[in-house]
Amino acid sequence: MALRFASKNGRAHLVVGDDSRLVDLAEVSDGKFSPDPIDTFRRWNEVRDFAATVTTGGAPCAQADLDAPSPWPLQVFGIGLNYRSHAEESGMAIPTEPLTFTKFSSSIAGPDADIPIPTPTCDWEAELVVVIADGGRDIPRERAWDAVAGIAVGQDISDRALQFVTQPPQFNLGKSRRNFSPFGPWLVDARDVANRDAMRLSCTLNGEEVQSTVTDDLIFSVGDIVSYLSGIVQLLPGDVIFTGTPAGVGGSRKPPVFLKPGDVLETTLGGIGTTVNRCVAG
Repeated sequence: MALRFASKNGRAHLVVGDDSRLVDLAEVSDGKFSPDPIDTFRRWNEVRDFAATVTTGGAPCAQADLDAPSPWPLQVFGIGLNYRSHAEESGMAIPTEPLTFTKFSSSIAGPDADIPIPTPTCDWEAELVVVIADGGRDIPRERAWDAVAGIAVGQDISDRALQFVTQPPQFNLGKSRRNFSPFGPWLVDARDVANRDAMRLSCTLNGEEVQSTVTDDLIFSVGDIVSYLSGIVQLLPGDVIFTGTPAGVGGSRKPPVFLKPGDVLETTLGGIGTTVNRCVAG
């Protein structure tokens, strides 16, 4: 079975068995590995080898109790307009290079975290999320997946009014409110995902499907993004990349549909997992 990695109460855990039990990594390794999730990504290849020996034990996993798999990344990147369908529904030109923004790390939240809705213009964006392993600079595209620890599913929640309040617009703050970056429920080792460049991504709002795509429709693939970013900045262990959302966001509907308290978002990446986020009053 593929290595699955989770964080609970700020401690690194392996997820084992068909019933998804949690095994504390530091405890089961007798201290060989740190309990700090970010330290795990620095030693991902070692953790991968060790995890193959851990197939039993652990406690039942309550997904709602999990942190984001990388709960305090130093850098969080978002890639905008990275599906042609979303660029077209937004009325914007197709990017010729990855349109990159920052989601500040204080917006990171667990897979089933509640999302406070502080304004009437908050929107959903289902995304494939990757977490960087040991990182580096100038990573060639053909080796980019080797720099990725694992794959998760998440939401790039966006306050559209705040996102476009200035001219020219800046995306960072409008995508960084509290719990606006939920992802998980765990990481699946990127090496073990056979269809990692063509995964089914979908989102429902209150049980109605609002987004559905296959990730081979990305304009810039994960390999493109990792290579591009590492050519400009140093990617660090535990860094998180939200790779873009397909068509179907609320702000592009006619009339627009935005999130409100009481709404429930369910976001699924086939073969990886599902997150469930309830919207609450901001």
